[in-house]
Amino acid sequence: MTGSGREDLKEKVLCANNLVEYQPGTVASRMIVFKKAGTITGFSFDAGEGLSEHTAPYDAVLMVTDGTAEVQIAGTPFTVGAGEMIILPADKPHAVFAHERFKMILTMIRE
Repeated sequence: MTGSGREDLKEKVLCANNLVEYQPGTVASRMIVFKKAGTITGFSFDAGEGLSEHTAPYDAVLMVTDGTAEVQIAGTPFTVGAGEMIILPADKPHAVFAHERFKMILTMIRE
């Protein structure tokens, strides 16, 4: 880790499923890229955990790298599995729930 608390991940081959480990009873995250134009964050969810319904002012791409997630967008449920992605539209309420452990990469694009 650097003095800023963030490890420099540039110019390294990264395995998406190794970026953030599962932790019992929680959602864990790790910032991968943080720029004015957007962010990329890795998440791991233990079974039964989730992110409650919320909105964001920007579009985001949620890509599942391990397991299966339930994603709700404006009340409509979607099941997204490893290797699949879904676009979360700006200003629409969405939520994420783990029926089983899963990992995802979230890319937020700011305008």
